[in-house]
Formats: sequence, C-alpha cells, structure tokens
Amino acid sequence: MRAKDFFEAAQGLPIAPLDHIVGPGGVIVVAPHPDDESLGCGGLIALAQAQGRAVVVIIVSDGCGSHPNSRSHPPERLRALRQEETREAATALGLESSSVLFLGLPDRSVPQDGAAAEEAADAIADVARNIDASAILATWAHDPHCDHQAAWRIAAMAHRRLQTDRALLAYPIWGWSLPPDAEVGAAPEGWRLAIDDVLALKQRAIAAHRSQVTDIVENDPPVLILPESALEPFKRTYEIFLRGSP
Repeated sequence: MRAKDFFEAAQGLPIAPLDHIVGPGGVIVVAPHPDDESLGCGGLIALAQAQGRAVVVIIVSDGCGSHPNSRSHPPERLRALRQEETREAATALGLESSSVLFLGLPDRSVPQDGAAAEEAADAIADVARNIDASAILATWAHDPHCDHQAAWRIAAMAHRRLQTDRALLAYPIWGWSLPPDAEVGAAPEGWRLAIDDVLALKQRAIAAHRSQVTDIVENDPPVLILPESALEPFKRTYEIFLRGSP
C-alpha cells in the first residue's frame, strides 16, 4: 500500500478504549529518542497512569545527535539536558522520573542487530516481566529514520523473548512525511485512542523537550528545531496504534 493511502486509512481506524488496545497489565513505551515518547504516546501514557497502571518509558538512544556541532552543549551536557527534559515530560504525564529508563545507544546509529541490540532487547524484556506488561509499544517500522526502525526491531526482539500473548504495537511519528507513493506494506490494522481529556498534558510534555522545540541549544550550522507545522499531527485528539508482528 502507498504511504498516502496507508495514512488515510489509519486516520479511519476504529476508536477503542485503552484496555482493548494494550490489555489489562503494564505498558512499556520504547522510544528511539527523547521526545518520541511524548509525541507518539503522550496521551496513552497519561491515560494509563491515571488508571494506576505500571508504565515504563525506555529511551533507546542518548539523544546527542540532535545538535552534533554544538559548542554550548557538547555531548555530555546535551545528553544530560535531554534526559532532564524527558523526566520533566514524564512528570507532566503523571509518571515518576524513576519510570524512565535510558539505554544510551548512539543517536543516529542505534544498531538493528548485533550484541548491543540484543542487550537492549534483554533489558526491555526484563522490564516487561518486572511490571507484568501486557503491551510493548515502539516506533513504526517504516518511520523514515534509521533509529526509529532500529527501535522497532529491538522491541520485536524483546517481544519474541517473552513468548507470551503480550501485544506488540507500533506508533508512527514521521511516517506522515514519507513520499506519497512510498510502499509501506499491507493496509493498517489497529486502533485510535481518544485522548481529548489528556491532550493538554501531552502538549505540556512535548513543550518540556525545549532543546527540540526552541533554540536554547546553539549549533553550527544551526539545527532546524521542530516547527509548528511538524507538530500539527501531534495536536490531534487521538493517537494511532498499529498492530505489529515480531
């Protein structure tokens, strides 16, 4: 199916309650970079937390690739800033900062296989067991960023390790920007989650990622921050979750 047709169909997926989408247990959100968790799953995280579910956000990369030539924020300082922003975003969604785990793999070079990817999958599977997770969510396999694709593969590895009926779900971030004629496989299967009641919390979480939505970090040449036009899809009153296959 072409990307244009895929996303037109995805926007017509049925609205379903949280329990139907993620099952009865805990929820793990696997995000390739700090901010993807808020963009793609901010509403789901807030709703799950309000229900008293165990929710763990796992950030796969160190986030240092967003400003590779910054003099004001060399890698160590940028890493610390992006972790601080992610914890602030988690707090906005109702999570304790201890519910965010950073795996620290290299931004822009998250491995799709090999020892480091296997270790990351082991870590995700361990957390899933510890919180009795009924669902693992990760970025869509066709998202046009290598780290997003790697995060999906790592999450699928973790899912296979668990050997249970836990749900494996994908959330698209930048798939909207694919060329309209790009082939993305079969028609979408999944659901939309209504997030009207927590949309303000999601927007607060996105705004907490200041290094991505403002120019507080100097870089040479300047790095394009996320403009309002890029953030429009994340102002919808629903989030899309696609049924995945490991």
